[in-house]
Amino acid sequence: MSPSKPKPLPRVLVDADVLFAGSASPSEHSASQVILRMAEITLIEALISEQVFTEVERNLAAKLPQALPNFRHLVDRCLQIVPDPTPELINRHSGKADPKDLPILVTAARENCNWLVTFNLAHYQPGLAEVTVLKPGNFVLLVRDLLMQLT
Repeated sequence: MSPSKPKPLPRVLVDADVLFAGSASPSEHSASQVILRMAEITLIEALISEQVFTEVERNLAAKLPQALPNFRHLVDRCLQIVPDPTPELINRHSGKADPKDLPILVTAARENCNWLVTFNLAHYQPGLAEVTVLKPGNFVLLVRDLLMQLT
């Protein structure tokens, strides 16, 4: 009997607000922090776009510079940075999300992420059918349910 191929990890795109919260959180138990830990232990594959990286780095430098080392550590250990989509690809999905957040939604679809985790659900409406937009707490519950199905 040949060994079975491992199933691919669930892919999730992390929005800037979640990464900011996870980087700056004093609690190891916030949903944002839990998502980053799940990525660190390779339970999920977490991605961020270049736009998200730049936004979080800029906002932390301005508001919480003491959190920058933790942010950089998290990025190095558990996040994959992917390129921003081309303007042509973004234009093909015009009207699917708030214009400033549309590149993030398009990145999630292009990278075959089933989920985009954000606190700003309204910014990603009407959305794309192939990407489910969830708040961090709801995503943590979803992963818990998926894990329970394995037993």
